[in-house]
This record gives sequence, C-alpha cells and structure tokens, in this order.
Amino acid sequence: MAIGYVALVLHAHLPFVRHPESDYVLEEEWLFEAITETYIPLLHVFDGLKRDGVDFKLTMSMTPPLVSMLRDPLLQERYDEHLSKLEELIEKEIEHNEHNGHIRYLAEFYASEFSKVRETWEQYDGDLVTAFKQYLDSNNLEIITCGATHGYLPLMKMYPQAVWAQIQVACEHYEETFGRPAKGIWLPECAYYEGLERMLADAGLRYFLTDGHGILYARPRPRFGTYAPIFTETGVAAFGRDHESSQQVWSSEVGYPGAAEYREFYKDLGWEADYEYIKPYIMPNGQRKNIGIKYHKITGRGLGLGDKALYDPYWAREKTAEHAANFMFNRERQAEHLHYIMQRPPIIVSPYDAELFGHWWYEGPWFIDYLFRKSWYDQGTYEMTHLADYLRNNSTQQVCRPSQSSWGYKGFHEYWLNETNAWIYPHLHKAAERMIELGSLEPADELEWRALNQAARELLLAQSSDWAFIMRTGTMVPYAVRRTRSHLMRFDKLYYDIKMGKIDSGWLEKVQKIDNIFPSINYRVYRPL
Repeated sequence: MAIGYVALVLHAHLPFVRHPESDYVLEEEWLFEAITETYIPLLHVFDGLKRDGVDFKLTMSMTPPLVSMLRDPLLQERYDEHLSKLEELIEKEIEHNEHNGHIRYLAEFYASEFSKVRETWEQYDGDLVTAFKQYLDSNNLEIITCGATHGYLPLMKMYPQAVWAQIQVACEHYEETFGRPAKGIWLPECAYYEGLERMLADAGLRYFLTDGHGILYARPRPRFGTYAPIFTETGVAAFGRDHESSQQVWSSEVGYPGAAEYREFYKDLGWEADYEYIKPYIMPNGQRKNIGIKYHKITGRGLGLGDKALYDPYWAREKTAEHAANFMFNRERQAEHLHYIMQRPPIIVSPYDAELFGHWWYEGPWFIDYLFRKSWYDQGTYEMTHLADYLRNNSTQQVCRPSQSSWGYKGFHEYWLNETNAWIYPHLHKAAERMIELGSLEPADELEWRALNQAARELLLAQSSDWAFIMRTGTMVPYAVRRTRSHLMRFDKLYYDIKMGKIDSGWLEKVQKIDNIFPSINYRVYRPL
C-alpha cells in the first residue's frame, strides 16, 4: 500500500499572440513551436499510457489565452502551413545529407517525428483542446484554469474588480470550453496575496497553487510544511511547491536537462545552414531564426557552440529512462522519510512550466512517459495523483493563512515589478479605474455594448504578466512594449469614444477582429463588488 503521493503539475500557457493584420509575425511561432515540441508530444505520451493500461494522473493548467489560440481558425491554418514547411525542409535535409551518415540518420528521425505530429494534428482536425479534454473526461488529466490573461494579481489588488475580472472571466471561459466548472487555478506566476482566496471561493474554485514559501510562512505555521495542502478560512485549499523535486528538473546546475546526452537548444539549423539554402524557411525579410531542427547535443558544460558533438536520440532516450528512475527513487525515499515523520501520507507537489518538456528540454515528454510507467510498474511506495483526486480523498487539512508570495526571483513579486517594467503599472492602474467606471454604464445601443466589451478585452490583454516578464528577461522587449502600449491605446480610444458618445464603428470592428479573445465577455464583470 502506498504511503505517499506525488503530483506532477504542468502549467501550459502562452500569451495571446495573433496578428491577422500581418502575413507574418515571428512571435506567432511561440505557439507553433509549442504545438510541435510540447503539446502534441504530451498527447502522444498520454495516448501510449492509456493504450498500455497505465492509469496515469496528472494536473495541467490550460490557460484561456492558450485555449483561445489553439481553437482559433486563423492560427490553426498558419500552424498547418508552418508544419508543412518543416516537413518540406526535413525531406530536403534527408536528400541533402545523403552521404553524411549521422546527419541523415537525424534528419530521418525528425521526419518520423514530424509525421507523427501531422498524424495527430489531422486526427483532431487541428483541435488539440478536444484531444486534451478526452483525458479530463477519463479523469486521467485534471485540467485547471489560470487568470484570464495571466494578469499579475498582487499588483492590481487595489482594484478588486480588476482581480475579479481576471478570475471570473477565466472561470466562465473554462466552463464554455470544457463543459464543467473549474476546480482549481494556477495563480499567474503562483502570485498570492492575503484575501485573494475569498474571490477564488466566490468563483467556485476549490484549490490553488503557490510557491513553497507561501505555505511555509503561513500563519499559523503549517505542521506538515508543503507536504500537505492547507485550507484557507474560506475553505479553498492551497498546495505548495516542493523544492527538492523541482530542483532536480529546473536547476541549471544539477537539473536533468543539462545532461551531456540531451539535445542542445541553442544550435539550430536556421543559424547553421548555408544562407541561400535555408532562406525559404527563415523570416520573409531574410533574417535567420530558429527552425526547430537541431543536430547537436549539449556535450559538456562550458563548451562553445562550435565544440558541440552530434546528437543521438537513442542515447538521449536511454538517459531519460535513467533520470526517470532516479526521480522515482528519490521520491520513494522522500515519501518514506516524510511518512515516518508525519505519520500520515505526504503529498509531493512538483509543478513546472509545460513548455519545459519538449520545447526547452526536448526529451522532457520521454521523461514524463518513463516516470509514469516506472511509477506504475516498479514501485509501491507512492501513488501518482492529481490535485482534485487528492482533495476528494483527503478532505481534512489544517486551516492557515498563506503568506504573500510568488515564484521567480526572490519569490516576492520583484521579477514583475522592477526598473525594467515599473513604467507599465501607472497606466494599467488608470485603465483599471476607467474600466470600473465603464462597468456601471448601461449601453445605449448594440454598438456601445460592443465597445464596452472590447474595452474589457483590451484591458485584460494589457494586464498580461508575460509583457512584464519579457521586459525583465531582456528578450523580445520591443514586442512586449509594443503590445502593452497598443492595448492601452486601444482601451483609451474606446473609453473616450464611449464617454463622448461617438464610437468609430469601422475602427471597432477592425479591433474586434484582431483582439478577438473571450467572445462571450460581459463588461459588467467590472461593476463594484
């Protein structure tokens, strides 16, 4: 009989990036890369586990922006074209490397992988949300929600209606998508502030995730640390991240993804190939970019890209089996130790960004596959669970008040409020004030109704924490700045047009087509609570 639980939690999220006004925008490929390298490979893992009788349990957020993009016909069409170009290029690579044995072997490997992706894409007619939903329906997968646009909630807490809109719009979108209410929420950036749990309870949510110190510094101090959830005074449960298991995967120093056998992310055919040869597959302006075809392995720490050896997926897969066995062994010992101390079964919660598995760590889906299989067949110390099942079977927990917290640098909001991005918040706060004001209006006609709803969309899109995150990391900063400014400018125009009673119907129609997230939104979500 198992004496503990392990809960793997994946956070599947991308910012809402959709540009029907342009033929090509590089940032749309964030979604395309994730579909090819993360989402469809995860479906392949789930399909294989189900086929082989492994009753796996996994918690996974699917954020509203991601779901909206996955179901958008324009982006589905563009992804199909993106995949076709990959398939075309890899066939050329097979022919081009006819006399280069190892590269040809790798090209044939990629051709096989792209073929499997194509088969799954066509099996579901491009609707991957339906593909994931089948595992929600079988109770193998617990899909949870997030903020409507991943807004950073502690930095808008002075406007409760703005926080409520992020939560309520997300919950309504989840129910429209999956046909049932959401039970849990991945708080954007795992950022919590005291009092947030009341809104979560009012929205019908049962639990949320926070970083470990959000539980460890709770009041009173939780008896079992992060190895049992705590109940807030509203009855909403909080699960804390386990540092030990997270470090084994996340850490750049000791984490699994840094192994020499694994694929090197930063050495890509888009930068390596002859320019004229690769030109049809890079950006229309002729600028090179990552293609997603990579022929080299990490090889060793401290090596330059020119010193990388060729990759071999056979040995990389063998390494994932070794790492999955090591992860399982460590969780067994951890569960045994904790059970002895706690005198009750601990739960070890291991949350990660989903895109780590496949996109950043190419072998990540293989690791997940091996981990579930080994946990099912090779041990009896712990049981793999998802968070909803755990709460259903463990309904008595200590009542505490979690600590304000986030994940990321220093764990208390600094990554999302610093010298690189502080300028956005006065503008977001002013827009929130104005949206709350608009929330009390009654529309004079259908045009004003549409304008009020679009104003709500623009504010939500401007609030995405992804833009502040990108500004802090220093990558793609001009795009993040442009997106923040464009949504705020559109909001301001809508606000003044509504106040003056002179709505530009042609401009509104254009903006509605571009920023078409949440078609069922009701601006009244911003009315005083």
